[in-house]
Amino acid sequence: MVPLNDENPTSKTAFVVYGLIVANVLLFLYEISLSDIQLRQFFYSWAVVPCQLSNTCSVPLPTSQFPEWVTLFSSQFLHGGWLHLGGNMLFLWIFGNNVEDCLGHVKFLIFYLACGVLASLSQWFFSSGSAIPTLGASGAIAGVMGAYILRFPKAKVLTLLPIGFFITTVRIPAFFFLGFWFLQQAFYGVASLNAPANIGMEAGGIAYWAHAGGFVFGAILGPLLGLFSSPE
Repeated sequence: MVPLNDENPTSKTAFVVYGLIVANVLLFLYEISLSDIQLRQFFYSWAVVPCQLSNTCSVPLPTSQFPEWVTLFSSQFLHGGWLHLGGNMLFLWIFGNNVEDCLGHVKFLIFYLACGVLASLSQWFFSSGSAIPTLGASGAIAGVMGAYILRFPKAKVLTLLPIGFFITTVRIPAFFFLGFWFLQQAFYGVASLNAPANIGMEAGGIAYWAHAGGFVFGAILGPLLGLFSSPE
């Protein structure tokens, strides 16, 4: 299922959401300008490498001049391909504007970055010895989705739904769309605990625990930052 849009347009301009999308796109354009060797160095310098974060790497890896905790923030703006970038930015655009409208620009930025950090730490907790760089805005965006499902559970999400060789669109309540998405991430996270890691991200290219963790922390942090203080 792929979301196309929702029925809760905001009354304010989502400056932070648009700024985050621009920043992610610009950094990805920089990534694709690098050679393979340069890109590998770039990812090991700015993506989260769990074993470097816990100082347990068994083999020497490229390092950065900055403290490893910096990657908890920088990794949120890196992506491993056009589909990775496009999917994340689509979800951010659809669900982020409403949450930013509720929290306000400054608190939304704090919320977004905090969810990204906590999502990365969730993934690190389950793979602290991994030497595979973990990157992407998925964890932070999962946090946005966790807040969205609390604030707009009845909002209808226009969804692209493939049925065999055909594709149709349906309107699904956000509670069901995002609830199913979260359960899927948690299930795959459990299933991937003993799975071998692949290049790029954990367990087949997706950091499921970062998604599930970001979603939960978003649902917790959103109300604490005033998610329900403005009228729906």
